Amino acid sequence: MTSTFVKDDRSAGADSASPAPEKARSRRKLTNWFTAVAFQVPALVLFGVLVLLPMLFAVYASFFRWGGFGWPSEAIGFDNYTRLFQDDVFLGDLWRGAVIIGLSIVVQLPFALALAVALDQKLRGRAVYRMLFFAPYILSEAITGILFSMLFAPEDGFADQLLGHIGLEGLGGKWFSDPSTVLATLFLVMTWKYFGFHMMLYLAGLQSIPAELKEAALIDGAGPWQRFRSITLPLLAPTLRISVFLSVIGAIQLFDLVWVTTGGGPDHHSETMAVTLFQYGFKRYQVGYASAISVAMFVISLIFAVVYQRYVLRRDLEGATTTMRGGGA
Repeated sequence: MTSTFVKDDRSAGADSASPAPEKARSRRKLTNWFTAVAFQVPALVLFGVLVLLPMLFAVYASFFRWGGFGWPSEAIGFDNYTRLFQDDVFLGDLWRGAVIIGLSIVVQLPFALALAVALDQKLRGRAVYRMLFFAPYILSEAITGILFSMLFAPEDGFADQLLGHIGLEGLGGKWFSDPSTVLATLFLVMTWKYFGFHMMLYLAGLQSIPAELKEAALIDGAGPWQRFRSITLPLLAPTLRISVFLSVIGAIQLFDLVWVTTGGGPDHHSETMAVTLFQYGFKRYQVGYASAISVAMFVISLIFAVVYQRYVLRRDLEGATTTMRGGGA
């Protein structure tokens, strides 16, 4: 009988003490929630003030004829958007953007990949080569633009002087000043500026490929091209897809390099959507129409990002999610 009473007393004591840990856990969860909110609120406020509100205001201003002073008051509906499809400059921007994207995918990225594969080999001084090839990306677009404006300056520039020394002075003097050469010259500058970034991406991807696979293929008698095609390229595919995505988005938003080198000239032949937006918004004070251009740029980028993620990056994202879930389990 005595042991029974003692057992009952202990059970009652345990029951009376059990709410305390529950309260402590609830208090800890509440504290963690408030801490998370306290850290997120400043970032959300900055995002809302500096990103979300300007985007919403650009959409609002695109429905007005507005010069940028005062509050928009002359509503014109969708006239700014219909004007986009009648504007030869904007339609030309779309075409030039497509050309730059195509050249980037066909020329710039394969060039960066070839260099990355070469520098992934055991070469003397490869760290120095990597640094030299990556150095142009560190320079700002403004410095790059000024540098190449000097190099391609008519007659006095290094490029024209070099052509003169080898007897090809008739090819000089055009570069940025001729409609037939300005886009190709601009793409040359873009390739010099950005290929190092993509090269480093590919190098990181190449170094993540297990060396055992390459050694096994070498033992099986596979040649360099067979190893590249059957092992390197498939395992590097996720990095290549990310590189293409960044290249396309960068081409759509290209501005500062063009503005410093050509300003969009001659006669709009090197102009991009971002340069056209700047021209209308800050040079001609047609802010309503410039806002419509900015909305069009956003929509184009968004559609590309969604479609690319849905149909191209889907396997990579699913693989990452599966890996994370597996690791957590």
